[in-house]
Amino acid sequence: MKILLAEDDKDMARAVSALLTRSHYTVDVADNGRDALDCILLGDYDAAVMDIMMPRMDGITVLKEIRRRGNNIPVIMLTAMGEVNDRINGLDSGADDYLPKPFNGGELLSRVKALLRRKDNFEPDIISCGNITLDRNTYILSCGDKHVSLGNKVFQMMEMFIRSPHRVISVNEFMEHIWGWDSEAEINVVWVNISYLRKQLKDLEANVQIRVIRGVGYTLEEI
Repeated sequence: MKILLAEDDKDMARAVSALLTRSHYTVDVADNGRDALDCILLGDYDAAVMDIMMPRMDGITVLKEIRRRGNNIPVIMLTAMGEVNDRINGLDSGADDYLPKPFNGGELLSRVKALLRRKDNFEPDIISCGNITLDRNTYILSCGDKHVSLGNKVFQMMEMFIRSPHRVISVNEFMEHIWGWDSEAEINVVWVNISYLRKQLKDLEANVQIRVIRGVGYTLEEI
């Protein structure tokens, strides 16, 4: 899952980004409202955590603009302001949730998870394709009584495959959705993780395989 964090306080941004990353989310950070708006309109994000008081454009204005354009990305607003009227203003502008500073990291994570469950229409924690299952809470890929625990990035790739079987996913789509184009990761990380997933599926004796569509991308298909 990919999250945009819009926060101009560098220490706060660093702390929240680390918190979300440790919880297996991919995080991009914008330090002003103008960049946050561009990222949301041009990027592929599952949710946004946005401060209200930001330079160049405040969070409320950003929120109103993305909603005006029909973008329904789930948004949690962060602010140091605790007045009821400020909260009402944020929610009336299209925010899905509101968390005043200072906040507990565990509470933020719980609210992010709740928003993503709502976005997925309460997609179950365990998803499947063929004879394999993927537990979205434990990151365990299973087939019968065999299982393997996946790392963050490779889990996200497997999740994309299982949620869209038979759909061809390009290397660029993997890079943008999981690593983000602002990361320093080289494009060959996709190939390395695909090779790893293929080996795991073979070891698990899965009846699905990752097939390469040369020059286009990869797809998960039943054997």
